[in-house]
Amino acid sequence: MTAPVFVVDAVPGTGTFLLDGSEGRHAVSVKRLRAGEDVVLTDGRGAWADCTVLAAEGKDQLTVQVSAAYEDPAPTVRITVVQALPKGDRGELAVEIMTETGVDAIVPWAASRCITQWKGDRGLKALGKWRATAREAGKQSRRTRFPEVADAMTTKQVAALLADADFAAVLHEDRDHPSGALASAALPAEGEIVLVVGPEGGVSAEELAVFEEAGAKPYRLGHSVLRTSTAGTAATALLLGRTGRWS
Repeated sequence: MTAPVFVVDAVPGTGTFLLDGSEGRHAVSVKRLRAGEDVVLTDGRGAWADCTVLAAEGKDQLTVQVSAAYEDPAPTVRITVVQALPKGDRGELAVEIMTETGVDAIVPWAASRCITQWKGDRGLKALGKWRATAREAGKQSRRTRFPEVADAMTTKQVAALLADADFAAVLHEDRDHPSGALASAALPAEGEIVLVVGPEGGVSAEELAVFEEAGAKPYRLGHSVLRTSTAGTAATALLLGRTGRWS
């Protein structure tokens, strides 16, 4: 079994370290870790350390011995998914499985056909849930570099993001649309890839026109039509394989 991952503000160097607070509580009271077991500490930004538990005390204090610290380099090809806001808890599901798959950044998008709209305190609460989900999924999947979850963007803001990308694509839901296949698209050897996933009702013609003007082309994943909460994961997996990150 791989060592469980816990998040710290800064990864310590060699020596002893006290893990406390909510992460310490999870390690002691939930995971019930004991002396001799292995754990990994990470800041979620690429730094991490191999550790061995020395002692568990109380309900939230875990003392570990740090054996070695490392820094994982940033990927040469970075994948961002612009995710239209799904209804219900499907947004958190999308964030969870995209994080486990390996996406680097997630951008919530208030598309015109989204049933769900983030406004005021409700929007802040929903954004907080997405960020907490990305953090927990990053730990669960043993990542040391967690995806960034940006503030929600408008169509105009998404267009600006697409214009700065090295490869920009809109996943089109119409299997009869004369768009190319993402599986055969020419991809950059390095840089930023940005994918747009529309809502259940699809990307509107007006939004698609704005995105195409910014340099994004429509692409199909395959002959089947995926839910908005799963399309980003499928596309991310495809690109991770094609760019060599899964080699």
